[in-house]
Amino acid sequence: MGIVFVRELKIQTVIGIFDWERAIRQTVVLDLEMASDIAKAGRNDNIDDALNYKSVSDRITAFVEASQFQLVETMAEKIAALVMDEFSVPWVRLRLGKPGALPNARDVGVIIERGVKP
Repeated sequence: MGIVFVRELKIQTVIGIFDWERAIRQTVVLDLEMASDIAKAGRNDNIDDALNYKSVSDRITAFVEASQFQLVETMAEKIAALVMDEFSVPWVRLRLGKPGALPNARDVGVIIERGVKP
């Protein structure tokens, strides 16, 4: 097993509990690590044998852009489940940040791991 990763995927969405947050789009930033058997792709040099990080990123982006969650915790859980279910990933580690949520902090958010790391 190897780990396929995506760093600092920035997506605009409606997120938050306050009325003003429900009326605007804010940026969330994702770091994603996914367990994947990369050996076959490495041998064959064929995208069909790889976990396609562009496909994963495009799917997450479409999902998050269309969402309107109140909590980053809920969004993180839904993204992890989507990746595991739709891309047959056995383990995922996800960092979901909401930069600018606190005036004196660069970023806030959650880090979750789901599944079994091979």
